[in-house]
Amino acid sequence: MEKKRYERPTVIRQHSGFMNKFGSKQIASAVREIEGIPVSYLLEKFGSPLFVISENKIRENQRKMNRIFKTRYPRVQFAWSYKTNYLDAVCSVFHSEGSWAEVVSGFEYDKARALGVRGEYIIFNGPDKSRSALERAINESAKIHIDHFDELYDIIEIAGILGKKAKVAIRVNMDTGIYPKWDRFGFNYENGEAWQAIKRIISSKEMDLVGLHTHIGTYMMSADAYKVAASKLAALATSIKSEYGILLDYIDMGGGFPSNNTLNGQYLPAEQVLPSPEEFAEAISSGLFEMHFRPDELPMLILESGRALIDDAAHLLSTVLAVKRLSNGKRALIIDAGLNLLFTKLWYKHRISPAQESGLFTEDVAIYGPLCMNIDCIAESITLPVLKKGDKVVIDYVGAYDMTQWLQFIHMRPNIVMIMKDGSVEIIRKEENLEYIKQQEILPESLKFTLK
Repeated sequence: MEKKRYERPTVIRQHSGFMNKFGSKQIASAVREIEGIPVSYLLEKFGSPLFVISENKIRENQRKMNRIFKTRYPRVQFAWSYKTNYLDAVCSVFHSEGSWAEVVSGFEYDKARALGVRGEYIIFNGPDKSRSALERAINESAKIHIDHFDELYDIIEIAGILGKKAKVAIRVNMDTGIYPKWDRFGFNYENGEAWQAIKRIISSKEMDLVGLHTHIGTYMMSADAYKVAASKLAALATSIKSEYGILLDYIDMGGGFPSNNTLNGQYLPAEQVLPSPEEFAEAISSGLFEMHFRPDELPMLILESGRALIDDAAHLLSTVLAVKRLSNGKRALIIDAGLNLLFTKLWYKHRISPAQESGLFTEDVAIYGPLCMNIDCIAESITLPVLKKGDKVVIDYVGAYDMTQWLQFIHMRPNIVMIMKDGSVEIIRKEENLEYIKQQEILPESLKFTLK
């Protein structure tokens, strides 16, 4: 029989049972396992902190989203957003599910090619494409989404030198009723700039216009905005067909669909206030059907969803380093996972759960990371059971951006493991060490010395 843990008697006023118009306060229950693997085993074997990704969850998310969109529009193709999480293992799972690659830099383009993605299945976005990256993309028949006129002129010049036609689309920004508008990317719809770019591409012998692209924002909380955007791209596609007789290969609606991570300042849980994937699919398909093309003329719908497909497939496991009281009497925990690993804490209220049974008494606590920086706050106020040094916590919804925007700062970055579909656990990125950190540094001979 397991020995019951001792809890030191504490007297504190309790408010957790009080009701308000939103309901009672939610208290996280213990998360002792991830897909049947004990949290304690994962941390003991692979160290703390530790990122854990589920292969099964990624596949489940992608298949669900495919089904939702393909039942509403006849031709749908997903392209995995590399900037969301470009770990090779993660990208490979998405590609094995049929996703193309969507990249926004030469580095990401090279990563996709190294994984075996052919150029024709790469969508090359972003405002900064080097000449060498453009040369490779043109040679390999990648789909280049032009962001500005200077890039358009570069493509004309490079394609002319190569003697090849570049396959291009333009990124279109527009007013969808969501503010601030994302008008720093692409060509504007309302002022006619997008139509000017289209005419210049069509008149050029160095480019083939194969598609239109938009990306109206991130963590979008309105499905209606997507219908507006799809309708405007449908109008452009119709005009291109009417005036030039050109049928586009595809319309790319970008991404921006939210995950179930709750935003800072948002009281209700995300799943209670956000549109469902079905609502986004209905809005986009309804807008595109305004083209009134024959079924065999409808362009392919491309989607670059990232966050909604990966956020809930990853967890960050961490250990309590210390427990203390702040000057106002509030309990505070210091854990070994900081803002350098959980960059998305700046806009999300991540769900944080104890990884062991911890008694019935709960308290509002603040959680801080291990960095020697005052901004290293993981949660300003969260209700948790009483935890002690050495206890473990599980932080959820960390699959998007945390493993691409993380920093080697004060502490080195930890192991990342994937729970495979057969239940085994594999390291997919090794923890860093001093040798790895120093391998790019060069110490001039004149600065070498021995402290005596």
